[in-house]
Amino acid sequence: MIGFLSSRSPGESAPVAAAFRKGLSENGYVVGQNVQIDYRWAEGQYDRLPALAAELVDLRVGVILAAGGPPSALAAKVATSTIPIVFSAASDPVALGLVASLNRPGGNLTGMSTLTTPLVAKGIELLKELLPVATGMAYLANPSNPSRGGETSAAFAAAKNLGIALHVLNASTEAEIEAAFESLTGLHAQALVVAGEPFFDSRRVKIVDLAAKYAVPASYAWRENVVAGGLMSYGTNLADSYRQAGILAGRVLKGEKPADLPVMQPTKFELTINLKTAKALRLPIPPTVLARADEVIE
Repeated sequence: MIGFLSSRSPGESAPVAAAFRKGLSENGYVVGQNVQIDYRWAEGQYDRLPALAAELVDLRVGVILAAGGPPSALAAKVATSTIPIVFSAASDPVALGLVASLNRPGGNLTGMSTLTTPLVAKGIELLKELLPVATGMAYLANPSNPSRGGETSAAFAAAKNLGIALHVLNASTEAEIEAAFESLTGLHAQALVVAGEPFFDSRRVKIVDLAAKYAVPASYAWRENVVAGGLMSYGTNLADSYRQAGILAGRVLKGEKPADLPVMQPTKFELTINLKTAKALRLPIPPTVLARADEVIE
């Protein structure tokens, strides 16, 4: 049995959960035939993760898939030092203390790195290309996420290089998300970068709707936000990250040890643009940006 521990929500996670099962099947494990998955969802409430992880440990699952970034991976690591753990998306697993090194994890964890920290800078750079006269932007982050410090530092550095005043907006509740958007006008923030973070993933539609309500051009980490109506995203293919995690989980089920399985890093990054949203914002997309897009939604 596999324990699926996620900091996200089941509905919006359906595509990545399917991608994980696809990865398993590539290693010969088909759910309902020779493997079962027991799901636990925190729905963006990180304080629930330790208890959910403990439940999976009590079930004596063969491997835990820690889905939804660092919060679930760290909760699983605390819960067990013996059950193998595969994390699906961790921005800097060495800095977070999940593994000793990318090549030789050394413990009971391995998985996928999403490199969201360096990609924060790219989101700011792309927004500057769309809004060359912009002098102020905002960065929406969740202070409860262990990756928040490194990503915020990367955002500040990128903004400074471009001569942009950056305002960090912290939100770890729905009310705080709404308050963050309400503050944009007073801060004179002409654009917004939304951190690629599980709590925000669980409230994806709400955030995209608020960006439309306040008519703010926003950049996201995941393509899924753009499909939901967001303006633009630049990042790794999240579904493929889960598929690769499924492959790793299958290898563990076959007897390989996480300590010997290198953490995998993405090799492809995707730029997705929603032209319908750009039109609603009356924001022309430069041909140079459109030419680099991997996907254009019309």
